[in-house]
Amino acid sequence: MSLDKNKVKEIAFLARLSIQDSELEQSTQELNNILGLMDQLGEIDTGDAEPMAHPLEMSQRLREDQVTEDDLSEEFHEIAPKTGNNHFLVPTVIE
Repeated sequence: MSLDKNKVKEIAFLARLSIQDSELEQSTQELNNILGLMDQLGEIDTGDAEPMAHPLEMSQRLREDQVTEDDLSEEFHEIAPKTGNNHFLVPTVIE
């Protein structure tokens, strides 16, 4: 896929970018280079690659899960305008 100057102007307009005419040639070339790299990446055979959650084979050091704050929910419910079943009641905004 190749972009021409008119297409780059249109993309710049849609992205709300201000590209001067003096920058248009260079911007067109740079975008075409990026699209060329994307085409190259698309040609890579990834059928044998195993999906990974993270590229590093490391585990995170996790801290012990401890409660560090007091439960103040009852105090907050007392000052709330409307509550019900331990929930804050709010006006309906979508009907």
